[in-house]
Amino acid sequence: MMQLGRDFARALRQITQERNLPMEIISSGLEAAMVHAYRKFKNGNQNVEVYLDLEHGEMSICEVRKVVEEIENPDTEITLKEAIEKGFNDVEIGDIIRIEVNPEDFGRIAAQTARQVIIQRLKDAERQVIYEEFADKIGGLVTGTIFKAENDYVLVRLNDRTEALLPREEKIVGEEYNLGDRMKFYLLEVRQTSKGPKIIVSRSHPGLLRKLLELEVPEIQDGVIEIRGIVREAGARSKVAVSSLDANVEPVGACVGPNGSRIKSISNTLGGERIDIVVYSSDPLQFIRNALSPAKVVKMEPVLEQERTVKVYVRPDQLSLAIGKAGQNVRLAARLTGWKIDIKTIEPDRLPTLQDLFEDIVTKEDD
Repeated sequence: MMQLGRDFARALRQITQERNLPMEIISSGLEAAMVHAYRKFKNGNQNVEVYLDLEHGEMSICEVRKVVEEIENPDTEITLKEAIEKGFNDVEIGDIIRIEVNPEDFGRIAAQTARQVIIQRLKDAERQVIYEEFADKIGGLVTGTIFKAENDYVLVRLNDRTEALLPREEKIVGEEYNLGDRMKFYLLEVRQTSKGPKIIVSRSHPGLLRKLLELEVPEIQDGVIEIRGIVREAGARSKVAVSSLDANVEPVGACVGPNGSRIKSISNTLGGERIDIVVYSSDPLQFIRNALSPAKVVKMEPVLEQERTVKVYVRPDQLSLAIGKAGQNVRLAARLTGWKIDIKTIEPDRLPTLQDLFEDIVTKEDD
């Protein structure tokens, strides 16, 4: 039995406990490394079995040999005479024996190999633990702290040993990311790389708004209210289509909350983003009317020669609301409904003026 040392065993147990890593992960890697190290030490290709007792810091190494009449491969075979000389009295030709070896100078190599393997295995195991922890959370909500922000990218610390990347295209335009700021993110992607798991988060993905609604609105969590669609221009404005499975629950009011408390909380989390909650309808024209909220629509006319295209008529005082700042309202409504929307104005009905009456009288006299 070869000694790796009780201090070594104690340190190994402490490391695995602190990092919450199974001892089996270390043991399997260490055994494979010891086999490789022994073969290299012996400059051969022996069949080697390694047995580790990490509890007491002990290790035994056995060479596995086949009993033969005449040796062809000295690394893996042994004659019957040699086997008997080593104390294997009951063996016959063709039997497999295991010879425990304890070569001089290998103890130092074994200890060095063990340290190298354990360091690498700890890194690999930690990476795997992190990957498995966050791979299960893809599409979910995570909270992190900004700890580095440079040019096009932001680094977010999710916990003591895990970092995530917020790429430029996943930022909210104009949002500031100051060191120490704690924010909520949408977990977009987790992938394995040679340097460990790469975690990508987003602040602009529609999924972030969906998760915040699920968190803030109990009726969504309970399945009473269903989110039918979300479109965002992150940081500026969003539209969310909702429907209710319970006739007694008004979906818009439930999402907005008492005095707007629920939607204000979500808006604050998204840096003041304006969020329009609209009622989903299976009638496309009614859905378009709802999606253009808060603008009031007078009438709509589908354009027959163009697929999924509609002309929407509003009064002049509603035009700016219907179009929105830089076309934002109509653009989001079109994305939410999947229809091309052409906004037109319609003049309101008005009472005839004296000039209209005079012109009408003159026209009749001329006739």
